[in-house]
Order: sequence, then C-alpha cells, then structure tokens
Amino acid sequence: MIWQIVILAMIAAFLGMRLYSVLGRKAEHEEEAIASQLERAQQENENRQQGQQAQLTEAPRNDRALAGFTPAIEQGLREISTADRQFELIPFLEGAKSAYEVILDAFWRGDKEELKQLCDDDVYASFSAAIEEREAAGFKVDNRLIRIEDTTVHSAVLDKKVARIAIRFVADIASVTYDADGNMVAGSLDDAIESRDIWTFSRDVRSDDPNWLLDETDAA
Repeated sequence: MIWQIVILAMIAAFLGMRLYSVLGRKAEHEEEAIASQLERAQQENENRQQGQQAQLTEAPRNDRALAGFTPAIEQGLREISTADRQFELIPFLEGAKSAYEVILDAFWRGDKEELKQLCDDDVYASFSAAIEEREAAGFKVDNRLIRIEDTTVHSAVLDKKVARIAIRFVADIASVTYDADGNMVAGSLDDAIESRDIWTFSRDVRSDDPNWLLDETDAA
C-alpha cells in the first residue's frame, strides 16, 4: 500500500506541475488557487501515508501470514508479534526449518558444542545423553535428511515474556546404523522413512539476542 500511495503522490505532483505550466499565464489569483489545491492534495497524500505507516507500526505485520490458523494459534502469534516488534512469521518458519536441519545433523554427527548453542539446557542434556549412549555402544549412524515435506505452526503462546512456538515437521529421513566393526545393523539409505516431529522454540522477547532456542521435542 505504501508504494502505491507514493506513486499516486508522484502522479499527483506531476499533473499539478503540468496544470501549473498550462494555467500559469492566467490571473495571479487563479495561480494561487491552483497552488493551494496542490498543497492540499499533497498534504492529504502525506496524511494518508503517515496513517498507513502508523497502522503498520501498531498492528501485527503478519496479517496475511496468519490467515488460516486456528483462533488460539492466531491469538498467540499476534501476542508474540505485539511483544516482539521484530517478529515476522515467514522468516521465523524459514529459520525453524534451517534449525531443524542443523540440529539433526549436529546430533547425528555427535557435535555437542553446536547442539549446546541451539538448544536449551534440558534438550541439550537429552541429546548429549543419547550421543554418549550411542558412542558407548560403539554404534555409528549415517542419517540423511532427504526433504522436509511440511512445516506448520502447531501452537503459539506468549508466557509472560517468553514466546514459545511449536512447529510440526514432516520430513523424509534415510537412516543407517553401523556397529563397532562397521557392519550395518539397521536401516537403509535407499528407503527414506517419514518422520513427524513437533519441536518447540522459545525466546525471551526482552532479550537483545534475536535467536530462538529449541526447548522441547515431541513425536507428532
């Protein structure tokens, strides 16, 4: 809408200049009347633009993105958007999808340091324990995320100053497990299995850190 208003203002100014050049040879009082009309038109355009900007500032910027959600999810997302003026749903979903890929890859590789940066303490502890059990048993995995079929908001809530958004991921994953001698004991890289997970990401909206942390994982 803003760019349309700007274009309309430019067209109005251009037409005003054309009118002034054509009528400029008439009486002085007519020139002043035209100038006054142009000033009023310009002021009205500026007022409309300022009003539109105010609406964008005051209202959530995710109106289109929120269409189709249940009332509870929509309310939660609006509350989060109001509390965190930088929050936008579409970039958040893209970031959640990337986090899903990175966290799974780090877990499969046994990279605890990377997991620690992306998860809260409880989730990190669970991942770390699973990695240690796997290593103690001598198992190695060769897992691959083939594709993410769907990324959907499952729930959204603002708990005091902590925003929590649960995302349902539907993905195809190929998984192979090897024993200590390198023998394949489970899985196949040729047959991907559909995985359905609900991961909840959280962020303190008062924090200067824009990053969200994974704070809960469940099977969908």
